[in-house]
Amino acid sequence: METVKEIINDLKDLVSIVNDGKEGYQSAAEATESAELKTVFMKYAAQRDMYATELKAHILAHGGQSENESGGIVGAFHRTWLNIRQALSSKEDAAILDSIVTGEEAAIDKYEEYIADYTDHADHITLLTNQCDGIREALAAIRALRSTINS
Repeated sequence: METVKEIINDLKDLVSIVNDGKEGYQSAAEATESAELKTVFMKYAAQRDMYATELKAHILAHGGQSENESGGIVGAFHRTWLNIRQALSSKEDAAILDSIVTGEEAAIDKYEEYIADYTDHADHITLLTNQCDGIREALAAIRALRSTINS
């Protein structure tokens, strides 16, 4: 069984991941000229903001604090959102969508790691599962948009 401190650190890690996603989507919305993509990106940015709020509530419930309002530096896997910045400079929607797919896949991998540790995360497993499902749905939507742009 993990200590409460380790559980709080896991949740803080997820806050950083969803904040990276929020920032990535906001940057993507600013970079694209497509009104449709702007709308989609802002929808997912708002979703990630909500996810961060929910995770922070669980951190507080475990006696921790999470002041993190931006992306994290805890690991390279979720910093793949930084690749969006390179894609944004090209202003090519396909490149932006490709970068988002990479970021979403990394986020899902991390969520699945914590969900698999059911015993330690039992009191917030429903939250983690619901958020992971939301990220999967976003990923599917982004992939669908990417396929229409690439066709």
